[in-house]
Amino acid sequence: MNWEIYALRYGMQNRQAADNFMHAPDPHDADMPLDYFVWLLRAGGREILVDTGFSIEVAQQRAAKAPNDRRTRTILRPVDEALQAMDCAPASIRDVVITHLHYDHAGNLNLFPNARFHLQDREMSFATGRHMCMSCMRGAFDVEDVVSMVRAVYAERVEFHDGDATLAPGVSLHHVGGHTDGLQMVRVQTARGPVVLASDAAHYYDNLRRNDPFPIFFNLGDMTQGWRLARKLAGDDDTRVIPGHDPQVRLSFPALPGSDGETVQLHLPPHGR
Repeated sequence: MNWEIYALRYGMQNRQAADNFMHAPDPHDADMPLDYFVWLLRAGGREILVDTGFSIEVAQQRAAKAPNDRRTRTILRPVDEALQAMDCAPASIRDVVITHLHYDHAGNLNLFPNARFHLQDREMSFATGRHMCMSCMRGAFDVEDVVSMVRAVYAERVEFHDGDATLAPGVSLHHVGGHTDGLQMVRVQTARGPVVLASDAAHYYDNLRRNDPFPIFFNLGDMTQGWRLARKLAGDDDTRVIPGHDPQVRLSFPALPGSDGETVQLHLPPHGR
């Protein structure tokens, strides 16, 4: 089965290039903003959402904690409005993949009252275990999001995965770790071949091209091996590996008509191909 994949931008963050690599790319720093996405998969009348973003309230809370942070998060449109613009009612979604539990990927769970959440065993253990006793490890988590997921577990609405798994014909989950202990990527079969939603296995194309990681990670070795896995799952076609936060994604792929470029179609070939 071939799927359609839509990358929906809901927010952005101003950053400098030195913020985005373990090794700064240039002594003369340059603007290198970051986009926030969720991804909607469609085939045969079925819809699967990958990640759930964060809310305006969380963006404001983070700004209040660090009022002088040059990397203040901006919500361009709430996630539910982005989905509704796709004629997708959040309450109608039955399957939501959570690639990992960082605040910008696992908020807004209340928008999806009828969904089953797909999560790696190791991610729940990581987000609720001993490593969260260290502020340097828990900074990108929001405790309320983690507690919401625990509540979903008790409501029998979480399907845990231990490694690779098939979610639907043409959609598979692949544990990679690295950025967090339980990070998973999503491989989606499309008309142009398998597309890999790498999530935060690579924030930017340049993390992959330079073999230079985004400087938030749990296990650097696992992260570097994740780059190899992403390429392998995509059939060694780099145009089919989609980083989690790169504004270049919106410039590389055809925009959905009527979306003002905020939603792009990853199942179509990139421009010039």
